[in-house]
Amino acid sequence: MNTTTLSELTLEDLLPHRGGMLLVKEVLEVDSKTARALFLVNKSWPMAEAHGVHPLILVELAAQTAGVCNGWDRIRTKGLDSNQMGWLVAIKKADFFIDFLPFGGTIMARSENTYSFENLREVSCELHMDNQIIGSVTLQLFQAN
Repeated sequence: MNTTTLSELTLEDLLPHRGGMLLVKEVLEVDSKTARALFLVNKSWPMAEAHGVHPLILVELAAQTAGVCNGWDRIRTKGLDSNQMGWLVAIKKADFFIDFLPFGGTIMARSENTYSFENLREVSCELHMDNQIIGSVTLQLFQAN
């Protein structure tokens, strides 16, 4: 088991995303089953329009929060230099409770691996802004060998 701590890692260590697609602002907490991440809504985000960002982006925020958890688990069990291959993501269910995400808004996402078997995971994620739920997403993840 690897003894690397979260403070020693960068977001790029945990996620395969780079540049404008790395949307996580900060990892608040992570373990082998759950993660909490902070996002700051930005005009450079995909699906940004004049008045804000389309809520469909919440699916990506859920996926990146799940990626933090699964990246952490990979590093803890296989080491920092292990293969950082991404996961194929399917949307099982997504509910959005906001019409658009306002620029400058802060989103907190919490994901939990609710099912795990070999290279398959099911992840539930709730997303909040100003202490109100703005989205709920269930993803199915698969990683090829």
